[in-house]
Amino acid sequence: MKTISRVLFTKEAIEIVNQLKSKFGELMFHQSGGCCDGSQPMCFEKGDFIIGSSDICIGTIEGCEFWMAKDQFEYWKYTQLTIDVSKGRGSSFSLEIPLGYRFIVQSRMFEQNELENLTPTYTID
Repeated sequence: MKTISRVLFTKEAIEIVNQLKSKFGELMFHQSGGCCDGSQPMCFEKGDFIIGSSDICIGTIEGCEFWMAKDQFEYWKYTQLTIDVSKGRGSSFSLEIPLGYRFIVQSRMFEQNELENLTPTYTID
């Protein structure tokens, strides 16, 4: 049976990701639930945000790892995240902000029968 992704990107978000990749190279996402834009996903050049033992990778989309703070993941572990974009300037350090966009999260709860087939998560040790 095919695994079910924990994180997806809309077509519009993929277009912005590809623009950013052409300018900055490899990218990564992190969602902390902390300051600035709260729990909005932030996009960085790969390696510009230091991943630690308190972070968990919930998936890879368009070659970009999507990391989340472990304590934040506890709130979202039964939820599929869809990353979209919205026009407007966010107040974060995310790379899309100068383009006049911000990444946003849409979510849905997994169905009971999906929970057995979710994409595995991993951490760094």
